[in-house]
Amino acid sequence: MTSPRTRERMVARLREQGIADETVLAAMAAVPRHAFVDEALATRAYEDAALPIGFEQSISRPYTVARMLAAARAGRALGRALEVGTGCGYQAALLARLAAEAYSIERIAALGEKARANLRPLRVANLRLLHGDGCRGLPEAAPFDAIVVAAAAPAVPKALLDQLARGGRLVLPVGVDEQELRVFERTAAGVRETRLAAARFVPLRAGKG
Repeated sequence: MTSPRTRERMVARLREQGIADETVLAAMAAVPRHAFVDEALATRAYEDAALPIGFEQSISRPYTVARMLAAARAGRALGRALEVGTGCGYQAALLARLAAEAYSIERIAALGEKARANLRPLRVANLRLLHGDGCRGLPEAAPFDAIVVAAAAPAVPKALLDQLARGGRLVLPVGVDEQELRVFERTAAGVRETRLAAARFVPLRAGKG
């Protein structure tokens, strides 16, 4: 249930669900999702389901992760990318396969350390993990070609929009009781917004924990 063949079945299912970005699918075939969940849940790692990772957080279902990464990439090679909400580290590992430089911010220090331990065996050289307030982004590393937020914001954080490069894309769940996954793209004329689908994420919180 944790073999490469199981990952291949997950990828085949994602294709059937409409994920067409082969670069994203190749990354998901390569990164072992079971290494990022508790051992007791490892046999469920490749189900299309969100799973608990502690600290009242969860790892998103594979389809949600694939759709967000495909929307962020939009068929482009990514130079620099940022994830807000490291969680267990799974999406950060995938983002590092899609970008030349990847950064990931986690506000919960203990969860960030757990992600670091999960990622250590994979030796991801182009990924930098940080403990901080994701609502502020990472201005010292901006601008970013892609920013992916793994929690729902009641409104779009201006700091994240400001840190997008020209042509850069912010993928963000927006809303409180009713959430919607949206894409914000910086163009020469300003920021263009696209609404993707209804969503269900934990809330984006400011500050550090």
